[in-house]
Amino acid sequence: MKGIITLYFQLKDLDHFNMREEIKKARIKKRVLKQYPNASVEYTNTGIQIMSGDVYIAEEFYLPATNCEDKAWEYAALACKTSQQFNRTHPMRMDLVDIESKINRINRRRSPRIKRR
Repeated sequence: MKGIITLYFQLKDLDHFNMREEIKKARIKKRVLKQYPNASVEYTNTGIQIMSGDVYIAEEFYLPATNCEDKAWEYAALACKTSQQFNRTHPMRMDLVDIESKINRINRRRSPRIKRR
């Protein structure tokens, strides 16, 4: 009897684990589709790739094509996440127009500096 109960709880834990994996896969896919709405799976001779139109999403970061569709979505999500971090922290992300408008905004907020004697 003890063996049956133990087997029941092991199967229940396994179902919970599988459910969590499915949620994780859906979340990864949703992250990629948020940035690339027309992203789709493409089967090539080299493996499975996530494409957005004619662009292989993970190519910029040299992530390989895989034989597993879930792994391909993970690579695409990793590429989206990495490009977002680069865009947020890269020092060359702002061009001169943005810097000039930022300086003008700061100068407008400053009060006029008049020397009084």
